[in-house]
This record gives sequence, structure tokens and C-alpha cells, in this order.
Amino acid sequence: MKNGMSYEEYLEKHGTLTYTNVGVSMLPLLRQGRDLFTVKKKGSKRCRRGDVVLYRRPPDKYVLHRVIETRPEDYVILGDNCVKKEYGIRDSDIIGVMIGYVRNGKERSVNFLPYRLYSGFILCTVGPRTLLKRIKMRTRSAVKRIVYGKK
Repeated sequence: MKNGMSYEEYLEKHGTLTYTNVGVSMLPLLRQGRDLFTVKKKGSKRCRRGDVVLYRRPPDKYVLHRVIETRPEDYVILGDNCVKKEYGIRDSDIIGVMIGYVRNGKERSVNFLPYRLYSGFILCTVGPRTLLKRIKMRTRSAVKRIVYGKK
């Protein structure tokens, strides 16, 4: 962060953090450099399926992705625009849970009905969406090899 504090320190001091999205892993919900998200400090309560969480991936990378499965000891997490699930994310890795976002200047809560419908759709279509994305990626790769002779 700009002020030299880690995200953990900022959340400890202020309770919530509003930040801009970096990357494309949460498209179409959050657009890089255009939308903001707000997370609250994670408490002792377990996250739920569908929660968007900010977690720390060692050594110092922070990731904002969605919980797609809760397991007794950990979570399975996936970005809305990703194909690779992340396993073994523990409560101790999660520093915040998204409570809202800003898109086109309008603040929205995760309790906002259109967001809840979107979140439900994302969760219900994980399998088909990731399969289609993988097919699309492999097709592009094959076309490049044929057209450009690249490996």
C-alpha cells in the first residue's frame, strides 16, 4: 500500500479497506483500474461459499477471489474469470471479506439483489464455464501454432 502499511495492518487499524482492482481474474464483476472493492477485516467466523475474499499468497501476493467450496480445514477458491482452482486456503490466509464494490460511480453492497443473482450464477456454472474457457484457450493455442508456427 502507498502509506507503507500492509493490508493486514490497515484492516487492523481501520476495519475496512477500499482499493482498486488489479488484474482480470474477477471479470466481469470488477474491471482493472476502473472499479473499487471494499473488504472488511475477517473475523473468527468461517467464510461461506460465494464470499469474495482477500487472502495472502506467500510470500507477499494478495489475491481477491471467490470461495467456491468450504471444507472442514480449508477452502477451494477461484477467480470469476479463472480456470485454475486454488486448494488449501485456510482461515489464517484470509485477511478480509468483500462487503461491497463501486462500479460506474455507484456503490453496491454484496446484499444487492443483482449481485446476489450474479454470485449464484457464477457458483452454479463453475464447471461449464471453466471447461469452455479451457477449450477456448487450447483452441487459440492450436491456431497460433498452425498460423505462426509457434510452439
